[in-house]
Amino acid sequence: MEMKLVRSRWLRFLLIASILPHFPPLGAQTPMEFRRPPGYPPRFHDPSTPAREGNQWWIFATGNGISVRKSGDLRKWTESAPVLKEYPKWHKEIVPDHKGHLWAPDIVKHDGIYRLYYSVSAFGKNTSAIGLLTSPALDPSDPRCKWEDRGVVIRSNANDTFNAIDPAVLIDDDGKHWMSFGSFWTGIQLIELDPKTGLAHPGRREIRRIAWHESIEAPGMLKHGKFYYLFVNWGLCCRGVDSTYEIRVGRSKTVTGPYLDKDGNDLATGGGSLLLASNGDQIGPGHASFVTEKIDPLMFYHFYDRSRRGLATLGSRPLSWDKNDWPVLGK
Repeated sequence: MEMKLVRSRWLRFLLIASILPHFPPLGAQTPMEFRRPPGYPPRFHDPSTPAREGNQWWIFATGNGISVRKSGDLRKWTESAPVLKEYPKWHKEIVPDHKGHLWAPDIVKHDGIYRLYYSVSAFGKNTSAIGLLTSPALDPSDPRCKWEDRGVVIRSNANDTFNAIDPAVLIDDDGKHWMSFGSFWTGIQLIELDPKTGLAHPGRREIRRIAWHESIEAPGMLKHGKFYYLFVNWGLCCRGVDSTYEIRVGRSKTVTGPYLDKDGNDLATGGGSLLLASNGDQIGPGHASFVTEKIDPLMFYHFYDRSRRGLATLGSRPLSWDKNDWPVLGK
């Protein structure tokens, strides 16, 4: 009887997990979780845009307190201390079911201050919020490095048609700041930010849907030449080698869209050209971010490493453009 009860509970857990709109990051403990042996690289999920401070690069990711890595060459990365040791009180007030993981950060620098955006959410619900932290420095050994809570950028709950997670920020050439975000529900949204505060613009509150698919999340934005590019994920993450993530892309001549794929289909109604799918040991690539302030631009992403039993791993590929100004990835 006891064995049947255990089996029943486990089957119920698998059923619930199979229908959740947004799956827990690999840091969440489950009875089947693979525990990495010594020598394995650390888990790395949902990479931010890499940020440069002097000769050092910093990249942020999903994890308790927001995970951090640093690098001198954008290739070899070492772990650093998490951003937060204590969470702002509003986390639990707005998202009572929050379990401690902070998801999918992104970072920009404006007027000498780093702005770090991140998600606070509950698994399978759109009771969520995107928060903002600021600091004048990134290196924890620098006494100037002190992350300050700036509060909530945007939030969502069961009454909303969107999910306020997965922020991606673009500072345009005209000085306007934009943030795309979203996961499942009605897809990827776009709002304008206030350059002075980094929070939602008080006078321009329109929420625009710019991409949709039945399983979509993890937007990334990039401007190149006369086009704005929107990168999104289709499929499911966080299932190790069974993950189905793939990166899709569209572009627009205006930041607010419409974003069209190579065939002219609007991303807001299900369009999206395939850019990167599973290949070899790299399963379920997702959450694109970019470094373009160097001679050879790079796209960063995470994938599930088949050779390491589905360990979430940081990847990067050279980024270039074809004769029609569509992104092309190197090896």
